[in-house]
Amino acid sequence: MIALARESRGLSQAELATKIEMSPANLSKIERGDIGISQDVTELIASVTRYPMSFFFQEDEMFPEHLIYRKREKVAQKLLTPINAKVNIVRFHVQSIIEELKVKQPYIPSLEVDEKNTPMSVAQKLRKTWKVEPIITDLIQLLENKGIVVTSFKFNTDRVDSRSVLTKENYPVIIYNSSLLGDRQRFSIAYQLGHLIMHTSTDVSWDRDISHEANLFAAEFLMPEKEIRHDFDNGITVPQLGELKKKWKVSMISLLFRADDLGYLSANQKRYLLQQFNEQKIRKREPMELDIPVEKPRLIRTWLSELKAKQKLSVASLAAKLHLQTDEFIELYN
Repeated sequence: MIALARESRGLSQAELATKIEMSPANLSKIERGDIGISQDVTELIASVTRYPMSFFFQEDEMFPEHLIYRKREKVAQKLLTPINAKVNIVRFHVQSIIEELKVKQPYIPSLEVDEKNTPMSVAQKLRKTWKVEPIITDLIQLLENKGIVVTSFKFNTDRVDSRSVLTKENYPVIIYNSSLLGDRQRFSIAYQLGHLIMHTSTDVSWDRDISHEANLFAAEFLMPEKEIRHDFDNGITVPQLGELKKKWKVSMISLLFRADDLGYLSANQKRYLLQQFNEQKIRKREPMELDIPVEKPRLIRTWLSELKAKQKLSVASLAAKLHLQTDEFIELYN
């Protein structure tokens, strides 16, 4: 828990050791459990990392950092480490809340990918099982209705979009970067849903490109081939992609790549359209007037309100129950 607190604040062992006037070697031994730690030193670490003392006496295990981030190809470990730590803290919270409220484990299908069962067919099967309308108006609400927790915090980088994890009781949680625009938020959440369905509960060989599989799943889940083909039949232009963005609630660039995947663009047409994106400077930031509203999670806040009322807790008491300072609790779950 000392390592978790330290990493969540973006501190190296050397940096924390300096702040508490301890040698990095001794701090390393403490984090490994090789030597004990006094009450005074624990209180000092709590003060420096801004966590209540109760934080350091939790008994949950860290969820390992592995390949279910949605991120740019190269991201510095210094950026990933605090995100991973905070993801684990949220994971602890979800586990604690579902235990307190005795929340029933949701049924999330596990569909393995193979030569016959592609990521696209997995998305089609899930849409059919869940009876999803062609255009998903509120993706977060759809997932929360199925029992999947969706929440967010500031990742302090635009190079990482999201992460999915399971609690120790295998409850599914999707966590996204709260700075995401609406279109990117939706695709990133669908991407993590693909991981939960295809990769979390199945054996995945080392040579599989699970990130590509999750992208293919997300594209089909948000833009089903059967329905979207009609929108590409009359040719594809940048203005048309803008209109389709408003309809499908995904980015123009996602629609362009979707059209390409479905065989509607030649190499020259794709190159020309991408050139137009670059010339109009909309490759990274599409026109603001076409922004898709950011969706809001509700499930975890509903649970917290229920817990607060059931146990007659103040906000400060509820924060303490989750081993957070009140201001950080409000920032995370307000």
